[in-house]
Amino acid sequence: MTVTVESLGRYRELFEPGLRAAVDRLDPLTRRVVAYHLGWCDPEGRPVDANPGKAVRPTLALLVAEALTGAPAAAAPGAVAVELVHNFSLVHDDLMDRDAERRHRPTVWALWGDSTAVLAGDAMLSLAHEVLTESESPYAGAAGRALAAATRELIRGQVEDLAFEARDDVTLAECEAMAAGKTGALLGVSAAIGAILAGAGPSTVEAFDTFGRDVGLAFQLVDDLLGIWGAPERTGKPVHSDLAARKKTLPVAWSLTRGGRAGEDLRDWFATAVEPGEASLREAADLVEAAGGRAWAQRCAQERVRRALAALEPLDLPAENHQTLADLARFVTERTT
Repeated sequence: MTVTVESLGRYRELFEPGLRAAVDRLDPLTRRVVAYHLGWCDPEGRPVDANPGKAVRPTLALLVAEALTGAPAAAAPGAVAVELVHNFSLVHDDLMDRDAERRHRPTVWALWGDSTAVLAGDAMLSLAHEVLTESESPYAGAAGRALAAATRELIRGQVEDLAFEARDDVTLAECEAMAAGKTGALLGVSAAIGAILAGAGPSTVEAFDTFGRDVGLAFQLVDDLLGIWGAPERTGKPVHSDLAARKKTLPVAWSLTRGGRAGEDLRDWFATAVEPGEASLREAADLVEAAGGRAWAQRCAQERVRRALAALEPLDLPAENHQTLADLARFVTERTT
């Protein structure tokens, strides 16, 4: 299967009914807010045909189970759970970053306020563990523990990401550790949970976790590039949005520490207290590029994909399933800027 946005949607029918059933358990207001965020309805609750996102994480869980057992259904509760955790993090992330748009629509906090956004995110996190706990799988306990640990790592990454905005001395190693938590942990457990629910042994689970974590770091590197140079019609956010928020993303951290004179000029730009306008944001983006941060991030994303594929090599997977997982890993780096 060649991995495209459309092909990823083929797996949606395996987890979306469970996702909708979980959301239906919420109180009426929270249910409407969460359904809106997931792209199912407008702010008034009327059904719409909105962009539901790529669903990489639940699809990854299903693909892994399919590769190990020939059938993805065993991982369906895990797929629902990782998608709920992912969206919990998105609602909270939009609030923390004060991002007023996601996928070309107003974000939850922008429509309903900060408190509702916090509670909607909390509700999705609670549902994720409820779905796993109620699963009839004999491996549900192990899956729940893995997801809880990954969520803790995700939150650590978010805490560090927020703290870095107020610091001038963020190192590349710190930024990589932040991204490993913020993005890598959940993609790692998305792959691992598919293996766990398929009844795989510890070494196989670990291999898939490594695969997912490296895919996650490649994903984050490309996301960071899009946060600086991505076209708004593709990203759903303003161009240079990460620079406007003064985020120390991976290409920025590399530029600040290894970018020579351009990196020094970029450090001076970050130290300026003045709110940047469009021209100033373009200048900062040019400095990141001149410092080599853009080219480094592109190379590093490709290297992370290579590492992800290396993690699959010891596994005795059917050729077609191996190729699909490899295609998914490469797919995350094809979201060009």
